[in-house]
Amino acid sequence: MGETQMPTTTPEWTIWAWGVGGVVLILSQAVFRLAPRALSLFDMELAAWHVALAVGWVIFMAYTESYRGFHLQFNPRVVVRAAGIAKDPAPWRIALAPLVAMGLLYGTPRRLLVSRLLVAGIVVLVLLVRLLPEPWRALVDLGVVIGLALGVLSLLGFAVQAVLGRLPNVDPEFPA
Repeated sequence: MGETQMPTTTPEWTIWAWGVGGVVLILSQAVFRLAPRALSLFDMELAAWHVALAVGWVIFMAYTESYRGFHLQFNPRVVVRAAGIAKDPAPWRIALAPLVAMGLLYGTPRRLLVSRLLVAGIVVLVLLVRLLPEPWRALVDLGVVIGLALGVLSLLGFAVQAVLGRLPNVDPEFPA
């Protein structure tokens, strides 16, 4: 696809918005689905060490998931890949723009492997967390909700910057 450029026409902007917006919807759905269980932690009687662990976990997730994972890696690439889809709009890439923007489809072999292994790992972790008793499940979900919510806000920030003409300078990792 060559060097990625910002959309310039209404159809291109629509495709870009679908790619980025679809990712925002996927992540937001997870936040809203997990938030009630995470917030139930505040209704439980917790020992001081539970509270300390929860605070540490939230800080850890905000840093690792939100900042290092979303802000530094995932979000800039989503915005750039969505712009690439808009500039080279094959019908299947348009239909699946959020998945393409996430790097799950139409990427270098390395990008596809990393993205798919990450999703598989997340699925395994979700299944394992479901087995945890309370308050542990709520505690884990609280950190995940904070990390995802901050990640969504970061993605929206990158999207606003892109609309203002500042596309992140990252390799979209599309196939040659």
